[in-house]
Amino acid sequence: SGNDVAIKEGDLVKRTGSIVDVPVGKALPGRVVDALGVPIDGKGALQVEGAERRRVEAKAPGIIERKSVHEPLQTGLKAVDSLVPIGRGQRELIIGDRQTGKTAIAIDIISNQKRSHRSSSTSDSVYRVHVAIGQKRSTVAQLVQILPEADALEYSVINAATASDPAPLQFLAPYSGCAMGEYSRDNGMHALIIYDDSSKQAVAYRQMSLSLRRPPGREAFPGDVFYSHSRLSER
Repeated sequence: SGNDVAIKEGDLVKRTGSIVDVPVGKALPGRVVDALGVPIDGKGALQVEGAERRRVEAKAPGIIERKSVHEPLQTGLKAVDSLVPIGRGQRELIIGDRQTGKTAIAIDIISNQKRSHRSSSTSDSVYRVHVAIGQKRSTVAQLVQILPEADALEYSVINAATASDPAPLQFLAPYSGCAMGEYSRDNGMHALIIYDDSSKQAVAYRQMSLSLRRPPGREAFPGDVFYSHSRLSER
């Protein structure tokens, strides 16, 4: 690990011998990390005793292992909960034009989940992972300021790959955020993951694919850009 700015053509590269993984576990809630799980909030390193590591890429659960959607996820927004209720285990697309409040709705839903932690049962708790992909640093800083004010950062993880980060980190961020959420799922808790937004990941993937000289498709996107999103949403 280190600064990638000094890397130049002709440098010696050594393999680590391991597949990309990120820290997961009880050390993460309340922290802001990058796509590789490295803290960027200035609060120091993660507590080693509260973190384990998981691979960024994981196989989605099979059909037999899955339960049907049978209990609701309360968003705290009356219009959503009454007209288009969301179930636990469901995927929901928030779509709209620029500056129409898509991120604002996502932040409100995250903030409203703090009610789930007032219950004495751990199985009712909803841990939140907000993945900011290709966003401005000022937008992420604003999010870091809003969540503590709403008393919602304690059980939330902000995984940020901003617009100034390299394309590979913007591409990896959703998968690493998903790995962090899967830890909660596998330990008897619920997880809410917000990807904000997937189109920025597709743009980063296009940039990577063109650099690797892969054959471009429509609008220069690679042919498997849809698969990169479907394998994420199926996890």
